[in-house]
Amino acid sequence: MGTVVDDAASVEFHAFFERHYAELSRLAHLLTGEADIADDLAADALLALWHRWDRVRAADHPAAYARGVVANLARTRIRSAVRERRRIALFWSPREERTENPDVPGVVDVQEALRRLPFRKRACVVLRHAFDLSEKDTALALGISVGTVKSQTSKGMTELQRLLGTREVPRRVHAAAATARGDEGGSVRARADEATGRDR
Repeated sequence: MGTVVDDAASVEFHAFFERHYAELSRLAHLLTGEADIADDLAADALLALWHRWDRVRAADHPAAYARGVVANLARTRIRSAVRERRRIALFWSPREERTENPDVPGVVDVQEALRRLPFRKRACVVLRHAFDLSEKDTALALGISVGTVKSQTSKGMTELQRLLGTREVPRRVHAAAATARGDEGGSVRARADEATGRDR
């Protein structure tokens, strides 16, 4: 009798996976700046959701819960990268050491500019302007207050305007989300099938 319940949960989870994987991968890409690990972070987040699927499916906002998991994984990834940089003097790339001086904001693209923001500002800007979430939904995803979302987004946008040398930041951030890496299917989806024991 438990098999029926398990099968129903598996079907429900796979529907959630198909609906949200590409979005979560783009979110991971924009938060970390690393396209090559965005798929893995999204897959790790979805695997974590599967392990607590009973709790997730009962949540008022499962998608917001998922975004929060991705944000936490991205934060952990960034902290790890910072520690690595301190050890071997590398972070995003060797060349970026010479772009620490903000005197040349016109040559800094959106993703590079986003990487310069503290994580909370970056997450607020990305969720508000790249994913068009409301202040309430952004607060829900990040586990912070609406007031904090407002202040962090405003400060982040001001900083991006300074770095990019333009006031068209919302449009450019939104465009960055459209070009960020999305669902490439294949092995990541296969991992979801393996996690839930589903044969395709």
